[in-house]
Amino acid sequence: MTDKVSVVRYSFEGEKFEILVKPDPALEYKLGKRKDVSSVLVSDEVYSDSSKGTRASTEKLLKAFKTQDTTAIMERILQKGELNLTTEQRRKMISEKRKQIVEFIAKTYVDPRSHLPHPPLRIEQALDDARVSIDPHKNTEEQTKDIVEKIRTIIPLKSENLTLEITVPAQYAAQSYSVLKSTGNLKKEEWQSNGSLKAILEIPAAARPTVIDRLGSITKGTASVEVAR
Repeated sequence: MTDKVSVVRYSFEGEKFEILVKPDPALEYKLGKRKDVSSVLVSDEVYSDSSKGTRASTEKLLKAFKTQDTTAIMERILQKGELNLTTEQRRKMISEKRKQIVEFIAKTYVDPRSHLPHPPLRIEQALDDARVSIDPHKNTEEQTKDIVEKIRTIIPLKSENLTLEITVPAQYAAQSYSVLKSTGNLKKEEWQSNGSLKAILEIPAAARPTVIDRLGSITKGTASVEVAR
């Protein structure tokens, strides 16, 4: 298959279905950056083996997709199937997935000695040292669990939560409240008679610097953030 045409493969109860697509538009569709299915397709045929030109039978299509609507079938294959990536696409996807994994580890895990997150460069180096393989198709969070086990021998990692006691002045309370709700588990909130907000927030320990920075930016440094004892 040339780089001008790629295959998307989908399996259902042992039956295989394939469609021919344009590589870059198909990847954009898979990533949610494109909605128009017709702009992705090379042809409107559904194959059981595209390399041999063998088309999937109507009977098999009905059994797998419960419809004869070609557009609906191709949308399902595009959404659920596996895109045969070009070499360049695979390189880019692995690079992007690696960044997501590093960011997830930095936000979720801390060095148990300092209770602070490891710098991204240190995590990157640990991935290299452990010779970690990145799967561009696999979910970031699910994939990270296995990766953390591999790099724990190189850098100490611990997933732990912190409980923060936060006080926000009245003029910044409403805006800060939305940040708190989106950042962690808001376990308690008390709106004071003067309009200020007192809150108990549970977060991953690695997220502490982010919470402090965001609140500091909103409140111009007037918010109080303390670790609960």
